[in-house]
Amino acid sequence: MACRRAGSRIGDIVREIRQECATRGHAASETLVAFVVKAVVLDPGNDFNVDQTFTKKDVQDLIQLCVTKLLDTTNPSLSTMKMQVYFDTNYANRAELLSEQHRVLEGRLAPVVRDITDSHPRVQEEMENVYRKIVSYVLLSSGLGSPTDIEVVREVTAALQSVFPQTEVITFTSLSKKSKEQQLKNLAMLVTGIQLYNKECGKGGSSIDDLPAILSEAIPSATWMVDEGLNTCHTLAHQYTALLESMLEDLHRYVQLSSFKLKEALFHVRQYEAFLCILLLRFSFQSDAITSAQEVEKMKVQFATTMEQLKNTVQNKVSTDTKEVFPLFVALSNLWTSFQNEMLLLSFLTNMTNDLQQFLEIHSQLFTEEVLTSLLEGVTVKSDEERIRETMGTRVNVSDFKNQEWLFPETTDNFDQLLIQYHGFCAHAIGVKGLTLPGNPAIGILKHKERCYVFSSKEAAYIFAQDPEKFIQLNIEKAKEHIELIQLLELHHQFEYLAPYAQARNADKYLMKPTTKCDSSTQTDTHILPPTIVTSYEWNEWELRRKALKLANLRRKITHAMQTDLSHMRRENSTQVYLPKDVSTQTKRDNSSNVPRPQIFLKGLRGGSTPTTHMVKVDLTRAADET
Repeated sequence: MACRRAGSRIGDIVREIRQECATRGHAASETLVAFVVKAVVLDPGNDFNVDQTFTKKDVQDLIQLCVTKLLDTTNPSLSTMKMQVYFDTNYANRAELLSEQHRVLEGRLAPVVRDITDSHPRVQEEMENVYRKIVSYVLLSSGLGSPTDIEVVREVTAALQSVFPQTEVITFTSLSKKSKEQQLKNLAMLVTGIQLYNKECGKGGSSIDDLPAILSEAIPSATWMVDEGLNTCHTLAHQYTALLESMLEDLHRYVQLSSFKLKEALFHVRQYEAFLCILLLRFSFQSDAITSAQEVEKMKVQFATTMEQLKNTVQNKVSTDTKEVFPLFVALSNLWTSFQNEMLLLSFLTNMTNDLQQFLEIHSQLFTEEVLTSLLEGVTVKSDEERIRETMGTRVNVSDFKNQEWLFPETTDNFDQLLIQYHGFCAHAIGVKGLTLPGNPAIGILKHKERCYVFSSKEAAYIFAQDPEKFIQLNIEKAKEHIELIQLLELHHQFEYLAPYAQARNADKYLMKPTTKCDSSTQTDTHILPPTIVTSYEWNEWELRRKALKLANLRRKITHAMQTDLSHMRRENSTQVYLPKDVSTQTKRDNSSNVPRPQIFLKGLRGGSTPTTHMVKVDLTRAADET
């Protein structure tokens, strides 16, 4: 509840400050005003106590101080805050930018996809309408031309008909919604590959830009522009540092230069340098592994190889196997998408670099070339590289420190990957001198409370190591005076007590970064002693009565059981036998012969007129050789 009231109070203060600035003709964003409010509250010179409730007079003083700071357009500190607000609200890394672009494209295609997948055509006119929508989807998805260009629409339609004739619409509409969406994506890749192949063969594609050639020219130009910005800010940083060092050495110079806000200008140019380095590193325009130009050249080789393989596969054939050419078309489409992604990243980098240049104009307003030249007379300007080279031969003697841990390249694994505090600047010079001097890890890295610190000289390392907490607190106080140092030196973990106020508004979330945390868990026994719960206990008297009646009724019941011979000791058995083979044998031969049938007749068996019987036997059987 307290956090909610505090957040509401800050929101009211921010609104009043914006209204006051608007009445004076100066527009200020909500995020910038919130940033300035934090700056004024943290500045020890303003005597605000963040642990106490602000009175009405405190609120009025806070509003007045914030308005004055916002209207001072010649203050490098305000310009640094504006630059930090702009970068935090507009910057996105490579993965986030590509993901956002994909999300935007999907949102643009969503209505077309919905119309196609929800259509159920029945007549020829409706089928033609669905086919036209598929052509529009393919054209919008590939980005190879304008949907209002009739010639482009004809080329896409002809390419689509070669892989998806209009007669296939009926089969397409019978698919599930998910299958339809997947087939649309596949068709878009195939048609994109066909268009690129036709362009290579000189059969259309006049509206398709030559992205590989454009990237080959634009990347060196963008890199040169960023390098020029880095060289400019390096020169200014070295000059401002030399002037500030001369102020510390000569009181007369201090009086002469105290009105020029050199520290604020130094912090401003260092922040500009840090942002340019982030753009270069995050988008791989400069890295140890590979540069963006090399990546584009690699993709150009792959694209040319795939195109040549496709030409050899087709070779003016009337028809080709889809299993051979379709994967090549898809490969061309994927490579072209990579070219488009590189164009998007390059455009984003160029726009961010151009927008950041506007914040560098304040230096020409504060220090004209003539003024800066006159101030530098008799002053030795050293670059960061020269300062590091001067201290390369020095190193901390570990034996001089009993309770401090020092890290060196030869004794520490992944020495170059250690997370250095204060953005790699000297931990001693920030709070003592108010300078951002480059630290030299070769001198030795001090590891104090799991954090690593570097120094610009051996003497600075020895002084800091004698009482690290003292100098860490000095750096915190310096960041309160110049709030832009919180982001430049990455000191968000030192100002955790402001987190509730930052959480009250999403706009100023960039001020307070979350503290690094780890997941941990503990486990204890739910019941240390053995459980003593009687599960049979009943508090309800009527439940006990019911159980008693049930037991009384069971006493008069008898349970009978019997077993038959068929079920006695019965169990399931299974056996396995070899199946009989289909085999036949022959043991005899059937044969036949034909013999004459006996035909014998007897005559006189009945007797006759004479008393003596005379029998006559007549054999009419044919001979065997006559058959």
